Amino acid sequence: MTVLKTSLRNFLAHKGRMALSAVAVLLSVAFVSGTLVFTDTMNATFDKLFAATASDVTVSPKGAGDDDNPRTGKPESLPASLVGKVAGAKGVKSAEGSVTSMSVTVVNSRNEKMGSSTGAPTIAGNWNQNDLKAMEISSGHAPRGPTEVMVDADTAEKHHLKLGDELRTISVIGDLTAKISGIASFKVTNPGAAVVYFDTPTAQRALLGKEGLFTGVSVTAAAGVSDEQLKQNVAQVLGSGTYKLQTAKESADSNREDVGSFLKVMKYAMLGFAGIALLVGIFLIVNTFSMLVAQRTREIGLMRAIGSSRKQVNRSVLVEALLLGIVGSIAGVAAGVGLAVGLMKLMGSMGMELSTRDLTVKWTTPAVGLVLGIVVTVVAAYVPARRAGKVSPMAALRESGTPADGKAGWIRAAIGLVLTGGGAAALLVATQADKASEGSMFLGLGVILSLIGFVVIGPLLAGVVVKALSAVVLRMFGSVGRLAERNALRNPRRTGATGAALMIGLALVACLSVVGSSMVASATQELDKSVGADFIVRAGEDGQTIVPKAQEALEKSRYLSHVTEYKEVMTKLTAPDGKTEDEGLIAADPTYAQDLRREMVAGELSAAYGKDAMSVGDAYAKEHGVKVGDKIKVAFKNGRTAELKVAAITSDDTNVDKGAMYTNITTAAQYVPADRMPKNVIMFASAQDGKEKEAYAALKASLAKYPQYKVQNQTDFKQELKDQIGQLLNIVYGLLALAIIVAVLGVVNTLALSVVERTREIGLMRAIGLSRRQLRRMIRLESVVIALFGALLGLGLGMGWGTAAQKLLALEGLGVLEIPWPTIITVFVASAFVGLFAALVPAFRAGRMNVLNAIATE
Repeated sequence: MTVLKTSLRNFLAHKGRMALSAVAVLLSVAFVSGTLVFTDTMNATFDKLFAATASDVTVSPKGAGDDDNPRTGKPESLPASLVGKVAGAKGVKSAEGSVTSMSVTVVNSRNEKMGSSTGAPTIAGNWNQNDLKAMEISSGHAPRGPTEVMVDADTAEKHHLKLGDELRTISVIGDLTAKISGIASFKVTNPGAAVVYFDTPTAQRALLGKEGLFTGVSVTAAAGVSDEQLKQNVAQVLGSGTYKLQTAKESADSNREDVGSFLKVMKYAMLGFAGIALLVGIFLIVNTFSMLVAQRTREIGLMRAIGSSRKQVNRSVLVEALLLGIVGSIAGVAAGVGLAVGLMKLMGSMGMELSTRDLTVKWTTPAVGLVLGIVVTVVAAYVPARRAGKVSPMAALRESGTPADGKAGWIRAAIGLVLTGGGAAALLVATQADKASEGSMFLGLGVILSLIGFVVIGPLLAGVVVKALSAVVLRMFGSVGRLAERNALRNPRRTGATGAALMIGLALVACLSVVGSSMVASATQELDKSVGADFIVRAGEDGQTIVPKAQEALEKSRYLSHVTEYKEVMTKLTAPDGKTEDEGLIAADPTYAQDLRREMVAGELSAAYGKDAMSVGDAYAKEHGVKVGDKIKVAFKNGRTAELKVAAITSDDTNVDKGAMYTNITTAAQYVPADRMPKNVIMFASAQDGKEKEAYAALKASLAKYPQYKVQNQTDFKQELKDQIGQLLNIVYGLLALAIIVAVLGVVNTLALSVVERTREIGLMRAIGLSRRQLRRMIRLESVVIALFGALLGLGLGMGWGTAAQKLLALEGLGVLEIPWPTIITVFVASAFVGLFAALVPAFRAGRMNVLNAIATE
């Protein structure tokens, strides 16, 4: 009880000094809790949507929804006569046919896309009774003919649509223009899909090509009949294995699985960044308690002199850490809920709708947040607590803290050098690997060992690096600069820990910058070397196929020398050695040999476009012992089986169409029925000599009616690649910003506590003539040099990691190493400003000290 009272008194007495450490715990726990609440809310939103839209039993064509379905632009269908057959099954209350397609683009009268910008699908279908489970008509009426369409309320609000507005729906069947007759509102949250409804005959003609077809049958059970029993009854009527049958639960689980993989990646990525922030926070907590213990050396010595045991002193410090962890974690959990709401609002502004009505806070979230925050805080405070327990009663007679343990310092340096050397060796092994999968293990090991090594060796590096930085940065400020240098070097362990917190975040920034820049440079070089086509036409974010009318417009465009079709046909290949594999075969026009220049291992690529011929990649050829002239048995999905002669073997030393196998479109068309042949997902074109500008303008004009497609020349394509990688890096930098903020708090805390520690010293310096302005400058310069020290270590370490990672990427065809010096220099210079910012409050407080009171401080 005495220990608890003492700890509580000390905690409240030093609450100002604990505040920034509590903020670090709060931010880290908030990020973890916010991530869990946000992803749980997204899961709950999708679960409610899937549960609301699923019928008791759904009948679909066999294979519907498979990833390897041919991209024909038309969904798989079943005959309308099946509805009556299902309705006659025992236990069926009702059965109705549904038409649903996601291979559509909807545009308004201004030719603007009405779909989501977040990757959510645009869905077109027929309005039926099953839709009333999840939606209700809020204005107007349901569509009654081919000139009427109904749209969901979220899309209408987002794009300012109203009754009577005209919408054009584009599919592989053709274009359908209709006026909005009604607006339907979701009864549950719609995460962002755009939905349009037609009457049943119109939906069948516009989406499936003719009446008398459905994409599914929605079956409702009679009273007292379970979904499982209903499924068995329908299966008896239809025959086992003829169609795909799912209960409402199975349908919801299947949909949840599709979305769940994306949510899991996002969840664990965000938790990873939260972990980085938590790691940085550990340094802040260690520093805080180390300095508090040093400042209270006399107090602890007196406690020992009057009978407190080592365990009691140790326990007292740990109880303070426990209190800090509890306060910071409780506040962090609450802040995490607020952060989740903020993320939901942010996603809403980007097009993904998430309602606070679905806000999900499971009991595990506060439990994880509290346990994590408390355990991390107590563990971080263990070493300072142990050090406090070692304070002898004689320390009460000293005016300052106990001297540093020189032996421990050298042991620490030796361990740090070993770890750093081991990390460097592992990174070197990674760069020499023959396979990326093998090298990645050594890369991960090298990153971990070198990071730990730099953290451990930090105090030793501080003595060397800070002196070097001071010679460049501080000496110009004369005596004030020299004082700042000596203050930074006064406690190398503290400076090393403070710099290490900043080092971690900046090391990751530098590593990712090197990898991102190298990827862009490598891809640009590869495009310059390999791509001969002047223009690339492909769908935007929604990944639609190129519809026949758009293809026709493209092919009729002026100033083009040729246009190349490019399709991927799913096949089963049986090599001469008898082994069978599922592979995608690229069926293209012969002009693709000009559009993509490939390095050959054997034969000529143009020969692969001959009658019943194909090419293979050199990895496949080596694995199966294939050589030019051999025949491969090719079973086309939804088609017949052929024997194709290997006419060429291409090099896989590329990142454009790596490992691709080619054949002529006319060859594939012999074995795949026309209605099962995939549509083009991308097409290529080249301009007539000297007509590049005219051809580019003509292409854009020809496809102006189809805003879902991008017309790009090589410059556009490279810029888009650069922008995409840049956007990804910006997201990562934004997430890393939390770790850097915590590191900045660490610098602030270190300076604030060091000012308190040096109160008497500061008073004496002021008494002998140091002005307030000089005092503030000294503290700011000390902060700047500590920040630059952390930045220098972090950027150097990160560039080493990035270089090793690029060597592994070179095995995948990304062979150019590019160091983004402008980014590196900008981050380094920005670190100086971070140091200035971190010193503002400590410097201000130091300048306001009363000189006499400061000198009188014990």
